[in-house]
Amino acid sequence: MKVAIACDHAAFRLKEAIRAHLEEQGVSYRDFGIYDAGEKRDYPYASLYACRAIQSGECELGIVLCGTGVGVSMAANKMPGIRAACCGDSFSAQYTRAHNNANVLCMGERVIGEGLACQLVDLFLSTPFEGGRHARRVAQIEALEKGELE
Repeated sequence: MKVAIACDHAAFRLKEAIRAHLEEQGVSYRDFGIYDAGEKRDYPYASLYACRAIQSGECELGIVLCGTGVGVSMAANKMPGIRAACCGDSFSAQYTRAHNNANVLCMGERVIGEGLACQLVDLFLSTPFEGGRHARRVAQIEALEKGELE
């Protein structure tokens, strides 16, 4: 599995902590920046770059970060094929994968600590989609995205 990771300027430290954690865990990733604490980037671009890698198949899952996690989540969910969830607790991080087949985890540096963020990353990356009755609902999300849900 390869993970896309990106952030805006409000979440650089959290991205760096998660990136280091991914390396410690031996998880392959592609870092879409920012690459320096002084660099500025608006959150829609963090979502854009990471989610394009998922859309193209270069990466299977993504982690996008901003101050609250909400902005990157809103931006990511505008992109076809992306199911992004802003999570700040272990239950949400696990079950958004298991039941919603989310492919992007969104978090905010201003609302979550590095230790919890790394735990949520581990849960998100290790939890498989359960399918079954949940597959119907994910198909409905996909139909909604295409304007086909009646």
